[in-house]
Amino acid sequence: MKTSGMKNKDNDKTAAANAGFGPALTEVASSPHLVESGRTTRRMMIDVLLALVPVAGAAVYFFRWPAVRQMAICLAACLAAEALFALMRRHRPPLADGSAAVTALILALSLPVTAPWYTAVIGSVAAIGVGKALFGGLGMNLFNPAMVGRAFVMISFAGALGAAGYQDPGSSIDVMTQATPLTAFQQSGVSAGLADLFLGRTNGSLGETSALACLIGGLFLCIRRSAAWRIPAAMLAAAGIIALLDTGLGVEGWTAAHHLFSGAMLFGAFFIATDPVSSPLTPLGQIIYGAGIGALVMVIRLFSGYPEGVMFAVLLMNALTPLINRWTIPTPFGGQ
Repeated sequence: MKTSGMKNKDNDKTAAANAGFGPALTEVASSPHLVESGRTTRRMMIDVLLALVPVAGAAVYFFRWPAVRQMAICLAACLAAEALFALMRRHRPPLADGSAAVTALILALSLPVTAPWYTAVIGSVAAIGVGKALFGGLGMNLFNPAMVGRAFVMISFAGALGAAGYQDPGSSIDVMTQATPLTAFQQSGVSAGLADLFLGRTNGSLGETSALACLIGGLFLCIRRSAAWRIPAAMLAAAGIIALLDTGLGVEGWTAAHHLFSGAMLFGAFFIATDPVSSPLTPLGQIIYGAGIGALVMVIRLFSGYPEGVMFAVLLMNALTPLINRWTIPTPFGGQ
C-alpha cells in the first residue's frame, strides 16, 4: 500500500508538471544535476532586456522618434498576441516572464526604421503565434520567434522592408534613406569606414548599426551567463576566418573587420543566436551551432543575392539543433 501511494504521488507530480504547474524535467545530461534556484526564466529575460538598453538607446539616438514608435508597436502587438494565443489555449497569459517583451524588442530592432507600422504588427503576431504558440509555448519552440516574424514580413513585404534610414544627429532631416553598407558594397563596391560601422553612423536596421552598442550589451549577457558565450565566439570566429580568406583573395576596401562590424553580425551573435530555447544545450553543440551560423552568414553574403544572411542562417541552424543535441551528448564518467 505504501509503495502504491508513492507511485500515485509521483504520477500526480508528473501530471502537474506536464500541466504547467511545476517544472517539467527532461533528462539532458548524466547525473549529478545541480539546480540554481535564482536562475529563472524571468531573471534571464530581464538580463536580456537590460542588455538591449545600449542597442535600443543607439537606435533612438540615430533614428529618433520613428525608432521609439516601432519598438512601442512591436511591444504592444507581441503582448496582445501572447495574451490572445494563451487564452485561446485556455492558459493563463504568461506576460510576467518577459519573453514576449524580449521577442518584441529583438523583432523591432531587426526591422528597418522605414518599415510601415503594419509590418511590425504582422511580424509580432507571426512571431508569437507561429514562432512560439504553435509549438506549445515558451520552451517548446524550435525556431527563434523573432526571426520567424522577421522572415514572415520579409517574404510578404519585401518591397516595404528594402529601404533603410539613417538620422544624422546634427541634421534637421528626420530620416535619410540610403543603402546599407553591405548593400552599397555588394552593388557598387563602396566601402564604409570602420569608425562609422563601430559607432553606428550608418544605415541599416535599428539594432544592427552600432557595433559598440551590441558589444556592450552582448558582453553583459555573457558575464551574467544569460547567454552561452561559446555561441557568439564560435560564430564570430567562423565568420572572421572566412572573411579573412575572402579578403586575402583580392577584395579591395573591405576587410574582415568590415564583415564583423556591418549588418546584423554582432546583433545576431549576441541576441539572436544565443536564444536558450532554440540553441543547443551541450558545450560542443554550442560551438558547432555558432560556427555553422557564422559560416552560413558568410556564404549567403558572398555567394547569394542577399547582402545579409543572419536571419536565414539562424533559422537553418535552429532546425538542426535537435540533431546537434543528439550528436553531442556527453559521455558520463566511466560510461561507454
